[in-house]
Amino acid sequence: MTLHSEDRATTVKAGMASWLKRLIAIAIIVVILVITYFILAAFIPRWWAQRAGRMSDGSFAKGIAWGSIWGGASTLIPLLLLLVAGLVFRKRGGKVIAGLAALLALAAAVPNLMTLVVVLGNNDAAHAGERIMDVDAPGFRGASLIAAIVAALIFLGIAFLVAKYKRRGSQLKKARNAEQERELERERVQEAARDHDLDSRTNL
Repeated sequence: MTLHSEDRATTVKAGMASWLKRLIAIAIIVVILVITYFILAAFIPRWWAQRAGRMSDGSFAKGIAWGSIWGGASTLIPLLLLLVAGLVFRKRGGKVIAGLAALLALAAAVPNLMTLVVVLGNNDAAHAGERIMDVDAPGFRGASLIAAIVAALIFLGIAFLVAKYKRRGSQLKKARNAEQERELERERVQEAARDHDLDSRTNL
């Protein structure tokens, strides 16, 4: 076997080893995520329902109040943070800020996600969470949904105003640039006229 063949074989083995390591790492991450999901799926619905029950204390009015607070805040705040992330992403240092804003948005959305797990989950923990909320936090889930919808509508209004403001700013910037170009053109014309007059007087 030649030296070139040995180098090629070594390169192929190194490539296979790197590929195999990545595959093993991905498999480990997937297994960890699956295990974490099942642990949280068995724990979160019941735990969150108990927290909602303690806040509401079996009161329909408190259930509606706390459901509205969590549903609205956990919808509007994440959406606003994502809006900020989108606005600063292309600016200098914006990717870091956008990443932090996205992480904060995910954290702020956790209460709504936990309520959603209770409502849409089909395991024993989700059903137990529903029963707990029915007794200890009446009105919590419905109020969360209504507040989330209202918060989403408010966000759409804010996003519309922001887009309108940015569009207006872009139009004003273009108008200023056009005015500056016209002013420069007038100055060039005036300068050319003065030079022409000066040349005419010199020739005379």
